[in-house]
Amino acid sequence: MTKSSELYERALNKSPGGVSSPVRAYKPNPLFIESAKGSKIRDADGNEYTDYCLAYGPMIAGHSCDFVLDAVRNQLGKGTLYGAPSETELELIELISERIPSAEMVRLAVSGAEATMHAIRVARGFTGRDGIVKMIGSYHGAHDHVMTNKGEGYKSIPGSPGIPADAVKNTYNAEYNDIESLVEIIEAESPACVIMEPVMGNIGVIPPEKGYLEEVRRVTEESDTVLIFDEVITGFRLSEGGAQKFYGVTPDMTTCAKIMGGGFSGSAFMGKKEIMENVAPAGKIYAAGTYAGNPVSAAAGKAQIEYMTGKYAELNKRSSELIGSLRDSMEDSGTAGCVNGVGSMMSVFFGVDSVKNGTQASGTNRETFNGLFRHMLSNGTYLAPSALEAWFVSTEHSEEDISATAEAFDSFVKREKK
Repeated sequence: MTKSSELYERALNKSPGGVSSPVRAYKPNPLFIESAKGSKIRDADGNEYTDYCLAYGPMIAGHSCDFVLDAVRNQLGKGTLYGAPSETELELIELISERIPSAEMVRLAVSGAEATMHAIRVARGFTGRDGIVKMIGSYHGAHDHVMTNKGEGYKSIPGSPGIPADAVKNTYNAEYNDIESLVEIIEAESPACVIMEPVMGNIGVIPPEKGYLEEVRRVTEESDTVLIFDEVITGFRLSEGGAQKFYGVTPDMTTCAKIMGGGFSGSAFMGKKEIMENVAPAGKIYAAGTYAGNPVSAAAGKAQIEYMTGKYAELNKRSSELIGSLRDSMEDSGTAGCVNGVGSMMSVFFGVDSVKNGTQASGTNRETFNGLFRHMLSNGTYLAPSALEAWFVSTEHSEEDISATAEAFDSFVKREKK
Protein backbone atom coordinates (compact mmCIF):
# COMPACT_ATOMS: atom_id res chain seq x y z
CA MET A 1 0.00 0.00 0.00
CA THR A 2 1.32 3.45 -0.91
CA LYS A 3 1.46 6.31 1.56
CA SER A 4 -1.14 8.20 -0.53
CA SER A 5 -3.55 5.27 -0.24
CA GLU A 6 -2.91 5.02 3.51
CA LEU A 7 -3.60 8.73 3.95
CA TYR A 8 -6.74 8.41 1.86
CA GLU A 9 -8.04 5.61 4.08
CA ARG A 10 -7.49 7.85 7.09
CA ALA A 11 -9.21 10.77 5.39
CA LEU A 12 -12.28 8.69 4.49
CA ASN A 13 -12.94 8.18 8.20
CA LYS A 14 -13.10 11.87 9.01
CA SER A 15 -13.87 13.78 5.79
CA PRO A 16 -16.74 13.24 3.32
CA GLY A 17 -15.24 11.34 0.40
CA GLY A 18 -11.79 11.84 1.86
CA VAL A 19 -11.30 15.21 0.16
CA SER A 20 -12.03 18.87 0.83
CA SER A 21 -13.45 19.51 -2.66
CA PRO A 22 -15.24 16.90 -4.81
CA VAL A 23 -13.22 17.28 -8.01
CA ARG A 24 -10.05 16.13 -6.23
CA ALA A 25 -11.38 12.60 -5.73
CA TYR A 26 -10.60 9.75 -8.12
CA LYS A 27 -10.19 5.99 -7.89
CA PRO A 28 -8.53 4.11 -6.36
CA ASN A 29 -7.27 7.11 -4.40
CA PRO A 30 -6.09 10.64 -5.09
CA LEU A 31 -2.42 11.44 -4.73
CA PHE A 32 -1.55 13.27 -1.54
CA ILE A 33 0.93 16.02 -2.42
CA GLU A 34 3.88 16.66 -0.16
CA SER A 35 5.65 19.50 -1.95
CA ALA A 36 5.74 21.54 -5.14
CA LYS A 37 8.28 23.73 -6.93
CA GLY A 38 8.21 25.30 -10.37
CA SER A 39 6.36 23.04 -12.81
CA LYS A 40 6.68 19.98 -10.55
CA ILE A 41 4.71 18.43 -7.72
CA ARG A 42 5.89 15.58 -5.51
CA ASP A 43 3.53 13.12 -3.84
CA ALA A 44 3.75 11.55 -0.39
CA ASP A 45 5.56 8.56 -1.88
CA GLY A 46 8.29 10.71 -3.43
CA ASN A 47 7.05 10.51 -7.04
CA GLU A 48 7.50 13.67 -9.13
CA TYR A 49 5.08 14.90 -11.80
CA THR A 50 4.94 17.77 -14.27
CA ASP A 51 1.83 19.62 -13.14
CA TYR A 52 -0.78 20.98 -15.57
CA CYS A 53 -3.50 21.27 -12.94
CA LEU A 54 -1.63 24.05 -11.11
CA ALA A 55 -4.17 24.00 -8.27
CA TYR A 56 -6.89 24.52 -10.96
CA GLY A 57 -5.19 27.60 -12.34
CA PRO A 58 -3.76 29.91 -9.67
CA MET A 59 -0.08 28.98 -9.95
CA ILE A 60 0.71 30.81 -13.20
CA ALA A 61 4.23 31.67 -11.97
CA GLY A 62 4.81 28.05 -10.99
CA HIS A 63 4.76 26.54 -7.53
CA SER A 64 6.69 28.26 -4.72
CA CYS A 65 7.73 31.21 -6.87
CA ASP A 66 10.60 32.89 -4.98
CA PHE A 67 9.37 36.40 -5.85
CA VAL A 68 5.97 35.62 -4.31
CA LEU A 69 7.40 33.79 -1.31
CA ASP A 70 9.70 36.71 -0.48
CA ALA A 71 6.70 39.05 -0.41
CA VAL A 72 4.80 36.64 1.83
CA ARG A 73 7.73 36.20 4.23
CA ASN A 74 8.08 39.95 4.50
CA GLN A 75 4.40 40.29 5.36
CA LEU A 76 4.36 37.40 7.83
CA GLY A 77 6.83 39.28 9.99
CA LYS A 78 4.37 42.16 10.18
CA GLY A 79 1.23 40.17 10.98
CA THR A 80 -1.24 37.90 9.25
CA LEU A 81 -4.64 39.50 9.84
CA TYR A 82 -5.62 42.95 11.09
CA GLY A 83 -9.36 43.31 10.65
CA ALA A 84 -8.52 46.81 9.47
CA PRO A 85 -7.28 48.39 6.23
CA SER A 86 -3.62 48.11 5.29
CA GLU A 87 -1.37 49.72 2.70
CA THR A 88 -0.66 46.27 1.21
CA GLU A 89 -4.37 45.75 0.62
CA LEU A 90 -4.67 49.18 -0.98
CA GLU A 91 -1.68 48.55 -3.24
CA LEU A 92 -3.32 45.35 -4.55
CA ILE A 93 -6.58 47.21 -5.18
CA GLU A 94 -4.72 49.94 -7.07
CA LEU A 95 -2.82 47.36 -9.13
CA ILE A 96 -6.02 45.52 -10.07
CA SER A 97 -7.69 48.80 -11.03
CA GLU A 98 -4.68 49.69 -13.17
CA ARG A 99 -4.68 46.35 -15.01
CA ILE A 100 -8.35 45.34 -15.42
CA PRO A 101 -10.23 47.67 -17.83
CA SER A 102 -13.59 47.47 -15.99
CA ALA A 103 -12.14 47.99 -12.51
CA GLU A 104 -12.95 51.61 -11.73
CA MET A 105 -13.60 50.51 -8.14
CA VAL A 106 -12.58 47.25 -6.44
CA ARG A 107 -13.74 45.38 -3.33
CA LEU A 108 -11.62 42.48 -2.11
CA ALA A 109 -13.11 39.20 -0.91
CA VAL A 110 -11.81 35.72 -0.09
CA SER A 111 -12.97 33.15 -2.69
CA GLY A 112 -14.22 33.12 -6.25
CA ALA A 113 -17.62 31.89 -5.09
CA GLU A 114 -17.86 34.77 -2.63
CA ALA A 115 -16.88 37.29 -5.32
CA THR A 116 -19.56 36.09 -7.75
CA MET A 117 -22.17 36.01 -4.97
CA HIS A 118 -21.42 39.62 -4.08
CA ALA A 119 -21.32 40.75 -7.71
CA ILE A 120 -24.76 39.28 -8.42
CA ARG A 121 -26.18 40.96 -5.31
CA VAL A 122 -24.69 44.28 -6.35
CA ALA A 123 -26.13 43.97 -9.87
CA ARG A 124 -29.55 43.18 -8.45
CA GLY A 125 -29.38 46.03 -5.97
CA PHE A 126 -28.20 48.47 -8.62
CA THR A 127 -30.91 47.58 -11.17
CA GLY A 128 -33.75 46.75 -8.78
CA ARG A 129 -34.38 43.52 -10.72
CA ASP A 130 -34.11 39.88 -9.61
CA GLY A 131 -33.32 37.84 -12.72
CA ILE A 132 -29.85 36.58 -13.59
CA VAL A 133 -28.63 34.82 -16.73
CA LYS A 134 -25.85 32.25 -16.75
CA MET A 135 -24.51 30.00 -19.49
CA ILE A 136 -25.45 26.32 -19.72
CA GLY A 137 -22.68 24.28 -18.12
CA SER A 138 -21.05 27.24 -16.41
CA TYR A 139 -19.95 27.25 -12.78
CA HIS A 140 -19.78 30.40 -10.68
CA GLY A 141 -19.32 28.91 -7.24
CA ALA A 142 -21.40 26.68 -5.00
CA HIS A 143 -23.96 29.26 -3.88
CA ASP A 144 -27.66 28.67 -4.40
CA HIS A 145 -28.55 31.15 -7.15
CA VAL A 146 -25.95 29.84 -9.60
CA MET A 147 -25.72 26.20 -8.48
CA THR A 148 -28.30 25.16 -11.06
CA ASN A 149 -29.09 22.77 -13.88
CA LYS A 150 -31.07 23.59 -16.98
CA GLY A 151 -34.78 23.03 -16.57
CA GLU A 152 -37.64 23.51 -19.02
CA GLY A 153 -36.92 26.10 -21.69
CA TYR A 154 -34.43 28.58 -20.28
CA LYS A 155 -35.54 28.09 -16.65
CA SER A 156 -33.38 26.50 -13.94
CA ILE A 157 -33.75 23.67 -11.49
CA PRO A 158 -31.64 23.21 -8.33
CA GLY A 159 -28.22 21.74 -9.06
CA SER A 160 -27.91 20.01 -5.67
CA PRO A 161 -30.09 18.66 -2.88
CA GLY A 162 -30.50 21.35 -0.27
CA ILE A 163 -31.12 24.17 -2.75
CA PRO A 164 -34.76 25.34 -2.65
CA ALA A 165 -36.57 25.67 -5.97
CA ASP A 166 -37.42 29.25 -5.00
CA ALA A 167 -33.69 30.07 -4.86
CA VAL A 168 -33.27 29.39 -8.59
CA LYS A 169 -36.61 30.60 -9.95
CA ASN A 170 -34.97 33.82 -11.19
CA THR A 171 -31.95 32.12 -12.77
CA TYR A 172 -32.10 31.64 -16.54
CA ASN A 173 -29.89 29.61 -18.88
CA ALA A 174 -28.49 30.77 -22.21
CA GLU A 175 -26.20 28.78 -24.49
CA TYR A 176 -22.66 30.09 -24.77
CA ASN A 177 -21.73 31.31 -28.27
CA ASP A 178 -25.46 31.59 -29.12
CA ILE A 179 -26.47 35.24 -29.01
CA GLU A 180 -30.07 34.48 -29.99
CA SER A 181 -30.68 32.43 -26.84
CA LEU A 182 -29.44 35.34 -24.73
CA VAL A 183 -31.56 37.89 -26.58
CA GLU A 184 -34.67 35.73 -26.05
CA ILE A 185 -34.18 35.71 -22.29
CA ILE A 186 -33.36 39.40 -22.00
CA GLU A 187 -36.43 40.39 -24.03
CA ALA A 188 -38.73 38.08 -22.04
CA GLU A 189 -37.41 38.48 -18.50
CA SER A 190 -35.50 41.81 -18.23
CA PRO A 191 -32.85 40.34 -15.92
CA ALA A 192 -30.60 42.30 -13.61
CA CYS A 193 -27.43 40.78 -15.00
CA VAL A 194 -25.70 38.32 -17.24
CA ILE A 195 -22.85 36.52 -15.48
CA MET A 196 -20.53 34.62 -17.78
CA GLU A 197 -16.99 33.41 -18.22
CA PRO A 198 -15.65 35.27 -21.27
CA VAL A 199 -13.79 32.02 -21.98
CA MET A 200 -15.58 29.05 -20.48
CA GLY A 201 -13.15 27.20 -18.25
CA ASN A 202 -15.20 25.26 -15.73
CA ILE A 203 -16.57 22.79 -18.27
CA GLY A 204 -13.33 22.56 -20.17
CA VAL A 205 -11.93 25.43 -22.22
CA ILE A 206 -14.36 26.93 -24.73
CA PRO A 207 -13.28 30.20 -26.40
CA PRO A 208 -15.78 32.75 -27.72
CA GLU A 209 -16.48 32.68 -31.43
CA LYS A 210 -15.53 35.78 -33.39
CA GLY A 211 -17.85 38.67 -32.56
CA TYR A 212 -19.76 36.84 -29.82
CA LEU A 213 -18.51 38.84 -26.83
CA GLU A 214 -19.04 42.07 -28.75
CA GLU A 215 -22.65 41.07 -29.39
CA VAL A 216 -23.17 40.17 -25.72
CA ARG A 217 -21.84 43.59 -24.79
CA ARG A 218 -24.15 45.29 -27.29
CA VAL A 219 -27.38 43.56 -26.23
CA THR A 220 -26.69 44.01 -22.51
CA GLU A 221 -25.95 47.70 -22.97
CA GLU A 222 -29.10 48.22 -25.01
CA SER A 223 -31.24 46.55 -22.32
CA ASP A 224 -29.49 48.16 -19.31
CA THR A 225 -28.50 44.69 -18.14
CA VAL A 226 -25.35 44.52 -16.02
CA LEU A 227 -22.73 42.39 -17.77
CA ILE A 228 -20.50 40.51 -15.31
CA PHE A 229 -17.40 38.77 -16.61
CA ASP A 230 -16.50 35.95 -14.25
CA GLU A 231 -12.72 36.05 -14.65
CA VAL A 232 -11.97 33.86 -11.64
CA ILE A 233 -9.98 31.67 -14.06
CA THR A 234 -9.06 34.05 -16.89
CA GLY A 235 -8.20 37.08 -14.75
CA PHE A 236 -4.43 37.66 -15.09
CA ARG A 237 -4.25 34.36 -17.01
CA LEU A 238 -4.69 35.36 -20.68
CA SER A 239 -3.10 38.78 -20.35
CA GLU A 240 -2.18 41.41 -17.78
CA GLY A 241 -5.76 42.68 -18.06
CA GLY A 242 -7.48 39.32 -18.25
CA ALA A 243 -9.81 38.10 -21.00
CA GLN A 244 -11.47 41.51 -21.33
CA LYS A 245 -8.21 43.11 -22.39
CA PHE A 246 -7.26 40.05 -24.47
CA TYR A 247 -10.51 40.34 -26.47
CA GLY A 248 -11.05 44.08 -26.18
CA VAL A 249 -14.53 43.84 -24.60
CA THR A 250 -15.17 45.66 -21.30
CA PRO A 251 -18.01 44.46 -19.03
CA ASP A 252 -19.77 46.46 -16.33
CA MET A 253 -18.45 44.24 -13.54
CA THR A 254 -15.75 41.60 -13.13
CA THR A 255 -14.89 38.93 -10.59
CA CYS A 256 -11.35 37.65 -10.09
CA ALA A 257 -9.71 35.06 -7.84
CA LYS A 258 -7.15 32.25 -8.26
CA ILE A 259 -4.12 34.03 -9.79
CA MET A 260 -4.73 37.27 -7.89
CA GLY A 261 -4.32 35.34 -4.62
CA GLY A 262 -0.80 34.18 -5.46
CA GLY A 263 -1.51 30.77 -3.97
CA PHE A 264 -3.47 32.14 -1.01
CA SER A 265 -7.20 32.75 -0.56
CA GLY A 266 -8.06 35.99 -2.27
CA SER A 267 -10.65 37.34 -4.68
CA ALA A 268 -12.28 40.56 -5.79
CA PHE A 269 -15.36 41.97 -7.44
CA MET A 270 -15.09 45.24 -9.30
CA GLY A 271 -16.73 47.45 -11.86
CA LYS A 272 -17.94 50.86 -12.90
CA LYS A 273 -17.91 53.49 -10.19
CA GLU A 274 -21.63 54.19 -10.60
CA ILE A 275 -22.32 50.55 -9.71
CA MET A 276 -19.67 49.91 -7.06
CA GLU A 277 -20.36 53.07 -5.06
CA ASN A 278 -23.63 51.37 -4.02
CA VAL A 279 -21.67 48.83 -1.93
CA ALA A 280 -21.67 49.38 1.84
CA PRO A 281 -20.53 51.48 3.57
CA ALA A 282 -20.63 53.91 0.63
CA GLY A 283 -24.08 52.59 -0.31
CA LYS A 284 -26.73 50.21 0.98
CA ILE A 285 -25.77 46.91 -0.74
CA TYR A 286 -24.12 44.74 1.88
CA ALA A 287 -20.90 42.80 1.30
CA ALA A 288 -18.43 41.87 4.01
CA GLY A 289 -15.89 39.28 5.16
CA THR A 290 -13.44 38.94 8.05
CA TYR A 291 -10.60 37.68 5.83
CA ALA A 292 -11.34 40.01 2.90
CA GLY A 293 -8.20 41.92 1.99
CA ASN A 294 -6.04 40.10 4.51
CA PRO A 295 -2.46 41.34 4.14
CA VAL A 296 -0.82 37.96 3.44
CA SER A 297 -3.08 37.18 0.47
CA ALA A 298 -2.76 40.79 -0.69
CA ALA A 299 1.04 40.63 -0.59
CA ALA A 300 1.10 37.29 -2.44
CA GLY A 301 -1.38 38.39 -5.07
CA LYS A 302 0.31 41.71 -5.70
CA ALA A 303 3.67 39.96 -6.07
CA GLN A 304 2.38 37.35 -8.52
CA ILE A 305 0.63 39.95 -10.69
CA GLU A 306 3.78 42.07 -10.75
CA TYR A 307 5.96 39.04 -11.47
CA MET A 308 3.89 38.21 -14.55
CA THR A 309 4.39 41.64 -16.11
CA GLY A 310 5.79 41.20 -19.60
CA LYS A 311 5.71 37.39 -19.46
CA TYR A 312 2.45 36.62 -21.25
CA ALA A 313 3.70 36.56 -24.84
CA GLU A 314 6.28 33.87 -24.11
CA LEU A 315 3.91 31.91 -21.87
CA ASN A 316 1.15 31.90 -24.49
CA LYS A 317 3.65 30.98 -27.22
CA ARG A 318 4.90 27.96 -25.29
CA SER A 319 1.33 26.93 -24.52
CA SER A 320 0.36 27.17 -28.19
CA GLU A 321 3.19 24.76 -28.99
CA LEU A 322 1.64 22.17 -26.69
CA ILE A 323 -1.86 22.81 -28.06
CA GLY A 324 -0.54 22.35 -31.59
CA SER A 325 1.23 19.09 -30.67
CA LEU A 326 -1.90 17.66 -29.05
CA ARG A 327 -3.97 18.53 -32.12
CA ASP A 328 -1.39 16.99 -34.46
CA SER A 329 -1.40 13.77 -32.45
CA MET A 330 -5.20 13.59 -32.53
CA GLU A 331 -5.25 14.14 -36.27
CA ASP A 332 -2.35 11.80 -37.12
CA SER A 333 -3.82 8.96 -35.06
CA GLY A 334 -7.35 9.49 -36.36
CA THR A 335 -8.64 9.93 -32.81
CA ALA A 336 -12.15 11.34 -32.61
CA GLY A 337 -12.12 14.57 -30.64
CA CYS A 338 -10.78 18.09 -30.53
CA VAL A 339 -8.39 20.27 -28.58
CA ASN A 340 -9.61 23.69 -27.46
CA GLY A 341 -7.15 26.28 -26.25
CA VAL A 342 -6.57 29.96 -25.73
CA GLY A 343 -3.57 31.59 -24.09
CA SER A 344 -2.12 29.24 -21.48
CA MET A 345 -5.25 27.14 -20.91
CA MET A 346 -6.50 24.18 -22.93
CA SER A 347 -8.73 21.09 -22.90
CA VAL A 348 -8.91 17.81 -24.79
CA PHE A 349 -12.41 16.60 -25.66
CA PHE A 350 -12.70 13.01 -26.89
CA GLY A 351 -15.51 11.74 -29.10
CA VAL A 352 -16.81 15.11 -30.29
CA ASP A 353 -15.82 16.95 -33.48
CA SER A 354 -16.02 20.40 -31.93
CA VAL A 355 -17.02 22.03 -28.66
CA LYS A 356 -18.48 25.52 -28.81
CA ASN A 357 -20.81 25.47 -25.79
CA GLY A 358 -21.59 23.69 -22.56
CA THR A 359 -24.10 21.29 -24.09
CA GLN A 360 -21.53 20.02 -26.57
CA ALA A 361 -18.86 19.75 -23.86
CA SER A 362 -21.10 17.47 -21.82
CA GLY A 363 -20.97 14.96 -24.68
CA THR A 364 -17.24 14.33 -24.33
CA ASN A 365 -16.10 10.73 -23.86
CA ARG A 366 -15.20 10.61 -20.18
CA GLU A 367 -14.04 6.99 -20.28
CA THR A 368 -11.34 7.81 -22.83
CA PHE A 369 -10.26 10.83 -20.79
CA ASN A 370 -10.01 8.68 -17.66
CA GLY A 371 -7.68 6.41 -19.61
CA LEU A 372 -5.62 9.44 -20.64
CA PHE A 373 -5.44 10.68 -17.06
CA ARG A 374 -4.02 7.39 -15.80
CA HIS A 375 -1.66 7.07 -18.76
CA MET A 376 -0.28 10.57 -18.23
CA LEU A 377 0.06 9.95 -14.50
CA SER A 378 2.10 6.81 -15.18
CA ASN A 379 4.29 8.92 -17.47
CA GLY A 380 4.96 11.60 -14.84
CA THR A 381 2.32 14.13 -15.89
CA TYR A 382 -0.40 15.37 -13.54
CA LEU A 383 -3.68 16.63 -14.99
CA ALA A 384 -6.88 17.63 -13.25
CA PRO A 385 -8.73 14.31 -12.80
CA SER A 386 -11.80 15.35 -14.78
CA ALA A 387 -12.66 15.46 -18.47
CA LEU A 388 -14.30 18.86 -17.95
CA GLU A 389 -11.43 20.71 -16.29
CA ALA A 390 -8.79 22.84 -17.99
CA TRP A 391 -5.07 22.19 -18.38
CA PHE A 392 -2.85 25.13 -17.42
CA VAL A 393 0.72 26.05 -18.31
CA SER A 394 2.97 28.18 -16.07
CA THR A 395 6.04 30.28 -16.78
CA GLU A 396 8.06 27.46 -15.22
CA HIS A 397 7.07 24.80 -17.75
CA SER A 398 10.18 24.24 -19.84
CA GLU A 399 10.53 23.19 -23.47
CA GLU A 400 11.52 19.79 -22.11
CA ASP A 401 8.31 19.62 -20.06
CA ILE A 402 6.21 20.48 -23.11
CA SER A 403 8.02 17.98 -25.32
CA ALA A 404 7.73 15.13 -22.80
CA THR A 405 4.03 15.86 -22.29
CA ALA A 406 3.39 15.87 -26.04
CA GLU A 407 5.21 12.55 -26.41
CA ALA A 408 3.23 10.93 -23.61
CA PHE A 409 -0.05 12.15 -25.10
CA ASP A 410 0.96 10.91 -28.55
CA SER A 411 1.73 7.44 -27.20
CA PHE A 412 -1.72 7.31 -25.59
CA VAL A 413 -3.76 8.20 -28.69
CA LYS A 414 -1.71 5.81 -30.83
CA ARG A 415 -2.27 3.02 -28.31
CA GLU A 416 -6.00 3.73 -28.20
CA LYS A 417 -6.31 3.37 -31.99
CA LYS A 418 -4.67 -0.06 -32.12
